[in-house]
Amino acid sequence: MDFAQKVANEANVDLGHVMLKRFADGEVQVEIQENVRGADVFFIQPTCPPTNEHYMELFIMLDALKRASAARITAVTPYYGYSRQDRKVAPRSPISAKLMADLLTTAGANRMLAVDLHAGQIAGFFNIPVDHIFAVPTLARNWRESYGFGADFVAVSPDAGGVERTRAFAKRIECPIAIIDKRRTGPNEAKAFHLIGDVKDKVAIIVDDMIDTAGTLTEAVDSLVRNGAKKVFAIATHPLLSGPAISRLQNSQIEKILVTDTVPLHQAAKDCGKIEVVSVAPVVAQTILRIHGNESVSAMFL
Repeated sequence: MDFAQKVANEANVDLGHVMLKRFADGEVQVEIQENVRGADVFFIQPTCPPTNEHYMELFIMLDALKRASAARITAVTPYYGYSRQDRKVAPRSPISAKLMADLLTTAGANRMLAVDLHAGQIAGFFNIPVDHIFAVPTLARNWRESYGFGADFVAVSPDAGGVERTRAFAKRIECPIAIIDKRRTGPNEAKAFHLIGDVKDKVAIIVDDMIDTAGTLTEAVDSLVRNGAKKVFAIATHPLLSGPAISRLQNSQIEKILVTDTVPLHQAAKDCGKIEVVSVAPVVAQTILRIHGNESVSAMFL
């Protein structure tokens, strides 16, 4: 709700009124308290934990908007839940990110807007237009203003899959990159093995799309310190910060973590002195205005 309000403020529009309740048995009850007939509706809903609860609210809300005769419905999911299940990693396992795409479309979404999908190809799971926008430009601009830029820094990808994101950040702060060879041993379990690149006597900035249990991040921090990094920072779009994440971060040698507001911080995260929030509400608001006005979205990231 806070993020939606910030987006509405940036777009200079009012939030629509919705009644959201639950029956005694836990079923979701929804009522749209605005006339949306013929309207271009953007429904902002996080799908962060509790993920299943948020998705069910989203599906039912989309159905309500469709039955209220909205002309076009755009599902805005700042964080796309189930995005890590984007391929079969074992026999007889699901591709849950594709299933969510099918359910969103069936529920009534005509368009999709997401911030930093875990893998860009998830956009191809949808048979409707998807606007995939990025937090790196906002985070890089904040970094330059707060900490500077240049060859004294090195942007670090915590695994091979994040190289493109890391390169985009490094380009904006004019620094080299390094890559950590990570092997995943199970869900939320990873081990950093080798470092590709030079971090000695540099300020290392780990660039990732999300922090869940912070296992990958703290392994990366240890690897960078062992290889001579002067200081270690991190930037990440989605601060899920589940389970032991906060205690791991507090006990690590990381200096500070810049995250966005796509996922609301829980109280323990707010109390952690190492986390700083950078809002992407202005970018989401600008994207919504461009979609509504049939203008280019990609031009924002050139």
